[in-house]
Amino acid sequence: MRLWVEIIGSFAAMCTSLCWLPQAIKIIREKRTEGLSLLTQAFFTLGTAMWCVYGFLLHEWPIIAANLVTLALSATIVALKLRYP
Repeated sequence: MRLWVEIIGSFAAMCTSLCWLPQAIKIIREKRTEGLSLLTQAFFTLGTAMWCVYGFLLHEWPIIAANLVTLALSATIVALKLRYP
């Protein structure tokens, strides 16, 4: 049972972390961000950073790893939004 829980959690983390990759690639290629809300993306990035802190406080490496990937991609999108308004 524990193995299935780990598999489901890992798959969920992979999906929610990597879902931002196509968006970041699209922005890098097109250099256009007018369809994105800076406020929404900034709050999401802050929330992801807080999940990282939460993971560190609990010493939960799956939470930390998944949210560090998400944070990197989300922060990249915020930076690109600021660069290409």
